[in-house]
Amino acid sequence: MTVCIVGWSHTPFGRHDGVGFEDLVVQATREALAHAGIGGTAVDGVWLGQLNGGFIPDIFCSSMPFQGEPSLRWKPATRVENACASGSAAVFAASDAIEAGRAEVALVVGAEKMSAVSGREVTEILSGASYYADEGATGLSFPGIFSRIVAAYAERYGDPSATMAAIAAKNHLNGTRNPYAQIRRDLGFEFCNTVSAANPLIEPHLRKTDCSLVSDGAAALVLAHPKRLAEFGQAVRIRARSQHNDLLPMAGRDLLAFDGPRRAWHSALSAAGCRLGDLDFAEVHDCFTIAELLTYEAMGLARPGHGSDALKDGTVHIGGALPINASGGLKAKGHPIGATGVSMHALAAMQLTGTAGEMQLPAPGLGAVFNMGGAAVANYVSILEPVK
Repeated sequence: MTVCIVGWSHTPFGRHDGVGFEDLVVQATREALAHAGIGGTAVDGVWLGQLNGGFIPDIFCSSMPFQGEPSLRWKPATRVENACASGSAAVFAASDAIEAGRAEVALVVGAEKMSAVSGREVTEILSGASYYADEGATGLSFPGIFSRIVAAYAERYGDPSATMAAIAAKNHLNGTRNPYAQIRRDLGFEFCNTVSAANPLIEPHLRKTDCSLVSDGAAALVLAHPKRLAEFGQAVRIRARSQHNDLLPMAGRDLLAFDGPRRAWHSALSAAGCRLGDLDFAEVHDCFTIAELLTYEAMGLARPGHGSDALKDGTVHIGGALPINASGGLKAKGHPIGATGVSMHALAAMQLTGTAGEMQLPAPGLGAVFNMGGAAVANYVSILEPVK
């Protein structure tokens, strides 16, 4: 038995002044239930993906979707957090409940309001998602962590900065077709590859265009047991899913191996009974451009140190054998932490049902989602296919 996505919603991502976390949750809740064609009474449980960590003062938000649909009252509701993979963690927790027979229809909402605090506070909050005793407490931010990863890649394989710029340019071009994206501008390779006043170095090896965005936004899914599919107008099956967590401290881990993502990809594809070449697209976690490059190698698109080949031969571009981040990814779409994994699943569902609008790829039959928490610590891969 595999769980199906039968409804979804997606707010625009960006910096939304005057729009609070509750507003985002309410909008996503209402629109997902309406898209599925159900009310709250049909829902057996609610899961909310959210990091928070100080972005907003509310630390107890699990029942907030009820404000979007009062008939959800008295349903069990749980907030789920697993760093930048909080959204996928909520999707997986709801799926577990359905597969265990504890629910038949579930509502999953992923949301984050990041812009209400200063940039310095955002950096401090996110540093708490590292191994704080050895990393965050010493002032090492996530850009700092991934800058070290770039330096290690350069030492082992050669400078990846031009490849990273090509990834940024690809994703920004793709983002021009995404109505939900925070940035809908084609920045071009030269801009992304050049340090300038408009594209400064954030860390020694990371330009601004190598970093994902501080965002506000929400997305939501309605999940259902397959025996309920006759009640819904569309359905996308989660054919297989896999979660692999690695050690939290970076010390002692070969970060370039991306072992957690590699294991998650391998086990998800194996469980789905398919190969990488069977996929028609993938939405992957490009929190930094080096992360997308390492994902190419972890998923098996290229040998270690040769991820650039997947860009040079066109594989990961729209029109290539396996388009990566047709939505623009976190790089252009934005990265409201708790919403990201839910957004990826919603966008994949749109692609597989032919309802992705300007983003639509030609008749995809199999897609994948890779959502990552921390520096390859919490790793989630889903394989999805259309049912109706």
